[in-house]
Amino acid sequence: MKISRLLPLIVLLLCLSAICLTAMAQEVPSVLRPPKGSSVALVVFEDLQCPQCARAAPLLAQASQTYKIPLVQHDFPLPLHNWSMNAAIIARYFDTHSKVVGNAFRDYVFEHQREIVPDNLRSFAEKFAAEHKVELPFVVDPAGKLSALVIADRDLGKSIHLEHTPTIYVVSNKTQGKPFVEVVDRTQLFQLIDAMKAE
Repeated sequence: MKISRLLPLIVLLLCLSAICLTAMAQEVPSVLRPPKGSSVALVVFEDLQCPQCARAAPLLAQASQTYKIPLVQHDFPLPLHNWSMNAAIIARYFDTHSKVVGNAFRDYVFEHQREIVPDNLRSFAEKFAAEHKVELPFVVDPAGKLSALVIADRDLGKSIHLEHTPTIYVVSNKTQGKPFVEVVDRTQLFQLIDAMKAE
């Protein structure tokens, strides 16, 4: 008798729990979700002048290729770096030709990071452009559209309370549990991807 009286209450509690879990899953910022069609992805906020970002880039590319998952890169130029904003704008210019060329420029900057200073960034960009047969205009961003894209990425990072670069996440489209995890120790990246894919 007592169980039959509690049954409606139990059903109500289960329904409320399901609604709360769904609401929590929907509160995950879209930046911490994989692109459509992917169940897992890597998301990184990076500064092209950041030495740790340069060290992380090959590992992220390797993980993306190994697991066949997208690597979503966001610009997060830090104010203390004197050429990272301009490098990000130039990378965005190369993105307008193709994302492959834009990402190749980012890798090129990371590879030559120790040699680059504000006065020679343009020379490095020109050399890269010539090697990839892309014309580099004298003024890369006359209307400020590319700068706005970089700032939008930086603001996106600020909206999830980013404070450092690189900030790396393994993200999923899960609706239960935690759909993303920050990679604090890069030596654990592959294990974190394995764990996210297994859930």
